[in-house]
Amino acid sequence: MKSWAPVYLPPTTQREFPILAIHNSLTGKKDAISENPVTMYVCGITPYDATHLGHAATYLTFDLINRYLRLTGRAIEYVQNITDVDDPLLERAQRDNVEWESLAANQISLFRDDMTALRVLPPDHYMGAVETIPWVIDAVNELKKQNSVYEIEGDLYFDISSDPEFNTYNLLSYEEQIAIFAERGGDPQRPGKRNPLDCLIWRSEREGEPAWPSPFGAGRPGWHIECTAIALKYLTAPISIQGGGSDLHFPHHTMCAAEGKVLSSKDFARRFVHAGMIGLDGEKMSKSKGNLKFVSVMRAAGIDPLVIRIALLSGHYREDRPWSDALLVQSQARLELWRQAFSSPYGGDVETLIMAMAERLSDDLDTPGSFELLDVWASERVRALASEERAEVSDVGQLSRFLDAALGIAL
Repeated sequence: MKSWAPVYLPPTTQREFPILAIHNSLTGKKDAISENPVTMYVCGITPYDATHLGHAATYLTFDLINRYLRLTGRAIEYVQNITDVDDPLLERAQRDNVEWESLAANQISLFRDDMTALRVLPPDHYMGAVETIPWVIDAVNELKKQNSVYEIEGDLYFDISSDPEFNTYNLLSYEEQIAIFAERGGDPQRPGKRNPLDCLIWRSEREGEPAWPSPFGAGRPGWHIECTAIALKYLTAPISIQGGGSDLHFPHHTMCAAEGKVLSSKDFARRFVHAGMIGLDGEKMSKSKGNLKFVSVMRAAGIDPLVIRIALLSGHYREDRPWSDALLVQSQARLELWRQAFSSPYGGDVETLIMAMAERLSDDLDTPGSFELLDVWASERVRALASEERAEVSDVGQLSRFLDAALGIAL
């Protein structure tokens, strides 16, 4: 599947930036990413409503990781999927009386445009579920060879007991897992299952639903096995980073980890990295609540995508945080302050500022702390300009290139 357009990364002066330490949801601790190359798999959208601010916040998080690792000289291989056939997509298409393929294509195109506008670096491999069904079939066949699959009325399930470490991938109790599994696409109450948490990996053909031929009958893939198959097609286990929104930790990433462990005989991922949720009016922003703010709508209303980017990066990526019109106004004012500060060549000691901002970013992507440092510098520069004071002449272009390369903020 076609990704979006490449984003220009300006060259920066070679420096010894600190190594990125990122919070690992598998351990609950910060973990330094010292390996090189780095492999990253990030779960993409289901294209029936794209792109809301929750999506944008998630992909900006992994864009920052991608950018910072490149600054430290790491080679990155980045894979992202798109779930272009799934129950929510089919249900929305039926509700709106449109072909599901057309709905998916329209929303994927919109997502690409939004990512380009937000200056998100495209993945090296951007793959849809439909085009990778042969890979899923291969993965299911391999799981069958490992005696990890069983059948219920033509549907195939992954037996989680195949991976004895299943319960180490999250900190939830069994009862909590059951409840969340039911909320997020699982079927724990289905009769005939060996374990209520066993997940569907091949759904046999139903009337009125799309289906593809396979050795185990016509049907379509389950959600979790799609990501597992795509990730292992391009990346070698253990993957450096398995990422997405925090609502994917369970069941999705846990199931992928278990399936990947059986398929590869290795840990599927070294790290889980999860972005927090964006809220509106005190509630999580989600399709089910109908309280979404769409990037495309905001762009059409004349809102600068750079302001949206700054607003979403103003909070820490791991925190659930609210969106508000006040945040947008504050971010616009912040951008104007920064631009005003760059209107003079008298920038003072920008090298110290660059390294201080990098130090903050290396500490679990502390964008709020990094922005605060830039605010102080910009405020001093603007005050000096107003009073016609002249600080040391410096190469403010270095700072500009760093902001662009590390934060995607082109001033």
